[in-house]
Amino acid sequence: MHVRAQTRELRIGNLPLGGGAPVSVQTMATADPHDAAALSAQVRRCAEAGADIVRLTVPDVEAARVLGEVGKSSPVPLVADIHFDYRCALAALEAGADALRLNPGNIGGRERVRAVARAAKRKGVPIRVGVNSGSLERGETLVSSALKHVKLLEDEGFRDIVVSVKASDVPHTVAACRELAERTDCPLHLGVTEAGTFLPGTVRSSVALGILLSEGIGDTIRVSLTDEPEQEVRVGLEVLRSLELAPPGPSVTSCPTCGRTRVDVRMVAMEVEAALERHARAAARGGARPVLPHVAVMGCAVNGPGEAKGADIALCGGDGEFLLYVHGRPVRKVPVSGAAGAVLALLAGDPA
Repeated sequence: MHVRAQTRELRIGNLPLGGGAPVSVQTMATADPHDAAALSAQVRRCAEAGADIVRLTVPDVEAARVLGEVGKSSPVPLVADIHFDYRCALAALEAGADALRLNPGNIGGRERVRAVARAAKRKGVPIRVGVNSGSLERGETLVSSALKHVKLLEDEGFRDIVVSVKASDVPHTVAACRELAERTDCPLHLGVTEAGTFLPGTVRSSVALGILLSEGIGDTIRVSLTDEPEQEVRVGLEVLRSLELAPPGPSVTSCPTCGRTRVDVRMVAMEVEAALERHARAAARGGARPVLPHVAVMGCAVNGPGEAKGADIALCGGDGEFLLYVHGRPVRKVPVSGAAGAVLALLAGDPA
């Protein structure tokens, strides 16, 4: 791991960004931008999954008003995503958006960008300049376009700027972000745009983000998936955990299964991971730093007992049930339906 690049420090709501602050995880809501109840519920689910920031599209002035309503109860800062109509940006600022995301190339010209910059400066609200490979003007590169628009904002005396340059493939995204990191001290938002469905999108995003973050580049990330936004958050959080840029999460070892397996290892392993994640989040909300055990979920007796010796808690599969181990010692048998609950009971201090 390289030393992290030093970038300007700013705040999105109460969240510090840049200047050595922890790398944050973002996602974007997919609910109807005019449905405050649906958006609020989705924002809460994203926050519970680990999101630090949630972006909401603002296609019209009414959606800006709805963003303001959602923001009143949001547990995380909200970013207004603006395209085509600068008046939506002005309305979002008035409604209380914590930040704006602009693609200055489609916002309607210099004067309109300047009008947004002046309003954002008055409000003390940061702007992310977001440039994607599909929205470049003739002869521009991702980096040249981004820097042109950064200069336009800075010429207005506006410096609370986050920048992103995203392609839909790993090599171009990595190359552009490396170049940008050398040419600006603005905090960088990392991501692969239109990365795809869950599996290919996760792989592409993880490779690109892993390369850049390991080189010390990046202050906030979004994993863009054709999937639920909570899934984006979970992948992003695991990327940060794998690089030790976020506190460790649940540690679950599980086998790939084979023809010997007589229990649903995949289902139980996922249930255990989800249960441990909920336990960790509940502890964190209470101000505690949770101590999470290493849990092994194994399918049969070939490797199960051996893995159990190295795990704090282990579930070793038999014929339609699991044998529960604690610190390497067999304790009792548990049904498949009660396996995750047995792990949680041990965390709560109830061995039964």
